[in-house]
Amino acid sequence: MTSAKHHIVTALVENKAGVLARVAGLFARRGYNIFSLAVAPTHDPKLSRITIVVDVDSAPLDQIVHQLDKLINVVEIRELGPSDSLERELLLATIAVDSQVRSEVIQIVAALGGAVLDVGVQCLTVELAGTPESLDTLEELLRSYEIVAIQRTGRVALPKLRSTGSQIDNLRIA
Repeated sequence: MTSAKHHIVTALVENKAGVLARVAGLFARRGYNIFSLAVAPTHDPKLSRITIVVDVDSAPLDQIVHQLDKLINVVEIRELGPSDSLERELLLATIAVDSQVRSEVIQIVAALGGAVLDVGVQCLTVELAGTPESLDTLEELLRSYEIVAIQRTGRVALPKLRSTGSQIDNLRIA
């Protein structure tokens, strides 16, 4: 998955029932393909942040922003370009292992900065939190083994802070 083929849009929304359904409905009605979607409350319990990764071919960025801006519960919308944002994702995977393969899988996961979460007689459950590219790498390496289950969270992203000497430009406390 390359960043050039996706828009990352974050929307700060009122933390109310039905808001996510309205946002998802807007995308469905317009035929916009959502590649990933992550929602969580913010430091303010009245607000949630929705991070939407949208396929560039299905949705021009200006149309997405314009349509989101029409929704009453949307407080703020921000497009995050790859060079202006920090993106992270979480991968959990359960891998079937025997005594010979177990150490190989553990080494691969550790080399990428991941961790073993659970150990069974015939399986390991591992995690990696990192850039989408690092998760792609781990997923590709794990395909050499028997993947019992795998799940990725989808991207979350925040804008990078801009340092100018001792001043931080993008820091804003709501």
